[in-house]
Amino acid sequence: MMVSQQVRKIIEAALAEDIGTGDITTTAIVSLEQSGKAQAIAKDNFVVAGIDIFQDAFVFLDEHAQFNLPVRNGEMVKSGDIIAEVSGRLFYILQAERVALNIFQRMCGIATLTRKYVEAARGTKAKILDTRKTMPGLRLLDKMAVSIGGGVNHRMGLYDGVLIKDNHIAAAGGIVAAVA
Repeated sequence: MMVSQQVRKIIEAALAEDIGTGDITTTAIVSLEQSGKAQAIAKDNFVVAGIDIFQDAFVFLDEHAQFNLPVRNGEMVKSGDIIAEVSGRLFYILQAERVALNIFQRMCGIATLTRKYVEAARGTKAKILDTRKTMPGLRLLDKMAVSIGGGVNHRMGLYDGVLIKDNHIAAAGGIVAAVA
């Protein structure tokens, strides 16, 4: 499954940050032709979020990588469950694994906590909304994770909704001036 161009840029930046001028350990130990396989196994119970992005981190480096993805976004998994299996060129699996896992773990953590609050609010009129207080560059992923966890996206940025806050009121000289 291919993800959006915006998500692809996040993956590209994360891989470039990690690999830098080259993965000196993998280059020294693994040949480009060597095939390999990896499994991701749950170490806890959590809500799956970003499995498509997990996959695309590997595909970014090896477009011929093959996957078995027995879980879907929004599913609850238990400790010990197989989340994903990837096979392909081991050189690229080793380079992509940490970025794939870091993004996946972050998204799953956000989705799991969101689901906890959504379930706590069940039976009320309350909705669990996200904020703009996200890690710079990762807002899209964080907000995707909130949505997968059952929460509601509030606004993506300053550009898509008015929200007058205390600093706006202070800058305007009061609430009346701020809304005039």
